[in-house]
Amino acid sequence: MTKLILTRRNTLAAGLSLVATLVAGSPSLAADFPDRQVTMVVPFAAGGSTDVVARILAQKMSEDLGQQMIVQNVAGAGGNLGAGNVARADADGYTILMGTVATHALNPLILKSTPYDPEKDFAPISLLVLVPNVLVVNPELPAKTVAELVALLKANPGTYSYASSGNGTPLHLSGELFKAMAGVDMEHIPYKGAGPALNDVLGNQVPIMFDNLPSSSGHIKSGTLRALAVTTKERASSFPDVPTVAETVPGYETYTWNALFAPAGTPADVVARLNSAAIKALADPEVKKRMAEFSAVVVGSTPEQLGAHVKAEIAKWTPVVRDAKIELE
Repeated sequence: MTKLILTRRNTLAAGLSLVATLVAGSPSLAADFPDRQVTMVVPFAAGGSTDVVARILAQKMSEDLGQQMIVQNVAGAGGNLGAGNVARADADGYTILMGTVATHALNPLILKSTPYDPEKDFAPISLLVLVPNVLVVNPELPAKTVAELVALLKANPGTYSYASSGNGTPLHLSGELFKAMAGVDMEHIPYKGAGPALNDVLGNQVPIMFDNLPSSSGHIKSGTLRALAVTTKERASSFPDVPTVAETVPGYETYTWNALFAPAGTPADVVARLNSAAIKALADPEVKKRMAEFSAVVVGSTPEQLGAHVKAEIAKWTPVVRDAKIELE
């Protein structure tokens, strides 16, 4: 399993240090950027975790940049529509993308064609946050731990199924990675969104699901879902008693992540200015508090670290997609 390129103890400090170096050594970084409104494109509908992260960050970044940063939702094609729009935008820093694991790792692997190259068509700005996924089951399922679930699935290959928000989604791929690494067999049941999938898990029509932790947290607290494990390398601060999958299946790690990208060719000093604003926003105590409310882990990175992270994510998911034979139109 590819490990996260960044360590959360030093990423914000490293980002701030890099910004200071770039600014000191780049006399072309002038106060005239930005001199007008900046648009942050969210390639999904309003209300999801990506949209929430974008709106929290945009508000704080506006304060630092001295110009309004607006959030524009451009949903469609699993994130490809909005990401493609940004890839084709003027490379001047005034249109940037709130990218995700879907737009920059999974879609290019799963879809027969995408309107952009996730590496060549974007200038990385900063990795922002990680949002854990969680392995949940209906309480009637006779498995209270990951080890018990693995034993149950191995004893009954093909008998049990797991729900996801749809074919090719991060939640689907989380399940496929678990199957591969744990050596188990269970049927995938795709839904048109995480909401309908979750409803059927609550009703025990499908007993198992990988979900975003924020959307399942209320059900976990009420006892209508049993959380077996979070999917990140470390336990979630909001559920410290819930173990990680990796404690039973060594090396397992998945999560949803959000990062900022500009169109390829955006001047380095403009990227540095946007990186600076993002890093400062992530360091704000109120931003940290709001992110923690929905279990998002603040990261922050240099542009180079984000570029390496994208490469690592593509490398991690390539064999999973290939072995699961996932291909969508």
